[in-house]
Amino acid sequence: MKTYRDCIPCMSRQALASARMAVDDEAVREQVMQQVARAFSDMDMRQSPPVMGQLIHRIIRETTGNRDPYREVKERFNRLALVLYPVLKARVNGAARPMEAAVRLAIAGNIIDSGANSELDEDHVQAAVESAFAEPLAGNAEEFAEAVSTAENILYLADNAGEIVFDRLLIEMLPLERITVAVRGAPVLNDATIEDAEKAGLLDLVEVIENGSDAPGTILDDCSDEFRKRFREADLVVAKGQGNYETLNNVDKKIFFLLKVKCRVIARDIGRDVGAMVLRRAVPAATVQKGCGENARI
Repeated sequence: MKTYRDCIPCMSRQALASARMAVDDEAVREQVMQQVARAFSDMDMRQSPPVMGQLIHRIIRETTGNRDPYREVKERFNRLALVLYPVLKARVNGAARPMEAAVRLAIAGNIIDSGANSELDEDHVQAAVESAFAEPLAGNAEEFAEAVSTAENILYLADNAGEIVFDRLLIEMLPLERITVAVRGAPVLNDATIEDAEKAGLLDLVEVIENGSDAPGTILDDCSDEFRKRFREADLVVAKGQGNYETLNNVDKKIFFLLKVKCRVIARDIGRDVGAMVLRRAVPAATVQKGCGENARI
């Protein structure tokens, strides 16, 4: 997916919010924004938004000296999600269609996205949980369940901290011996890393790997050789969140995307309203342009 003009104000807002989170020094924040502005002038709009997001957050980390500006945010939402987990697990177990219930809650957890909403709080998460079973699901949970039942090697691409606890609800519904979960290779935004997967209890359930990248998505050319091998060998990929959708939506692979639509650009691309809960199977383009990871080496 390419970058649109509407993405630039969002990226700029995100950069400022991240700079404020990373350092108190106003002069350093100004330096960050000056460098980000110069980066915008050179950006290639044919590339996916996470390519620019990766560069922006490298600038922030290098300029402020803060390796993980979102550490406290991630810890807070991990704690919240773990408190909610037993109640949500009981709701899944008691549902008439447990797989669909787990899918809905995994998508609801995608609200925990500090990149899309830097003012996110516990009330937003609670509201997403409460509406998870009332809102329409844009997608076919039965098709997803059938794909899972026939897959021999499933790669689950996690998105954010906190959200990864919601993912556990769905992962526990899948054949655990056939699951590998992948997280980011280094901190970026509030995206989940191996530490967050451990806190969510996933390391005791399934194999968890890092993708070798610090991009807020899955830019295949930027990922490690080992991750690309795992991606290539998987016969089903479950990809959480907008960043993974932006970087993988045109990859010729059996992928199911699970996400909340949080911006107008994604809404237009998917054909759903902002706020929609989406379970979407990838529909690769006949010809994919190079340059943004969608036609990367896998």
